[in-house]
Amino acid sequence: MRKKAFLIAGLLVALLLAGVVSNFASGSPDGLDHAAREGCTFNADDEITGGACMAQREGEHQLGDSPLADYAIAGIDNEFLATGLSGVAGVLITFAIGGGLFWLLRRRDRASS
Repeated sequence: MRKKAFLIAGLLVALLLAGVVSNFASGSPDGLDHAAREGCTFNADDEITGGACMAQREGEHQLGDSPLADYAIAGIDNEFLATGLSGVAGVLITFAIGGGLFWLLRRRDRASS
């Protein structure tokens, strides 16, 4: 019973962090984006106007139009809600896959005993 309560509490904390706290993450480029932009100059619209950097060769991602692209759910106009729901969906999908794998491994271990 304690294990079940621990899993539920962990899931609730992860859902809270993904659904609410994720909206307060920095919108600034991360380390990789910063390194890729090094050496270029940008205008106010964040378009490259000169210099030489890796970011000049970047293209659209193959999954750029997927439902969870850019840390938001496509089609929801409210940015706070779209980001929060995307985080919640990610946690639930990860929990389902991880739980399913643990269930399969536990079942397999019992069968071999």
